[in-house]
Amino acid sequence: MKIAVIGTGIVGKTLAGKLATLGHQVTLGTRDPKATLKRTEPDLFGKPPVAVWRKDYPAVGLETFAQATGGAELVINATLGIACLEALEATGAANLDGKLLIDVSNPLDFSQGMPPSLAICNKDSLGEQIQRKFPLAKVVKTLNTVNAALMIEPGQLQGGQHTMFVAGNDTEARTEVSGYLKEWFGWQDVLDLGDITNARGMEMLLPLWIRIYGATGNPMFAYRIVR
Repeated sequence: MKIAVIGTGIVGKTLAGKLATLGHQVTLGTRDPKATLKRTEPDLFGKPPVAVWRKDYPAVGLETFAQATGGAELVINATLGIACLEALEATGAANLDGKLLIDVSNPLDFSQGMPPSLAICNKDSLGEQIQRKFPLAKVVKTLNTVNAALMIEPGQLQGGQHTMFVAGNDTEARTEVSGYLKEWFGWQDVLDLGDITNARGMEMLLPLWIRIYGATGNPMFAYRIVR
């Protein structure tokens, strides 16, 4: 499958690398490929920059947002939540029309330091804003409640005996994504929450587990508690 992963941070690279090892044709989307490749510093999590990372995943392409999504059959939004609408606008709405758009982002606001707050919550969600902005895309929210490593290897926590959620307006799209979570990443239990308004609850899990993580220093313990 031709898959575009929008965002070159730790989440985007982790998902793109895993999907490439499964044999998919994967392209990372970035605002400026040349500028992205010139970066030499590690990312916020101390992981290698894209130029170094791609040596392990040479089959993964790197193109502009619009180029990456234009030929894709499936698009994954792995951008920073507070900037994702701008990034998705840069893909060109026509490149998202009718396509499955898996949204793994969170509206975390780090402007006041740690722990972050939610820039959107309660009566709206980032998932809903994306769906409103791109009404012809089939937006499905998922994977936003765990870190990148656990997204692709849920067996790290309790042998995989825990739940991932999906939410979206298109029933068939939710079923399709549920299947991908199981087939590609090994999730054993996927709970379909229903329409995209349920992304509100999924996104509001983040402040809790971030604080548990801060108190314990153990992200896996935090995930286990919120389950």
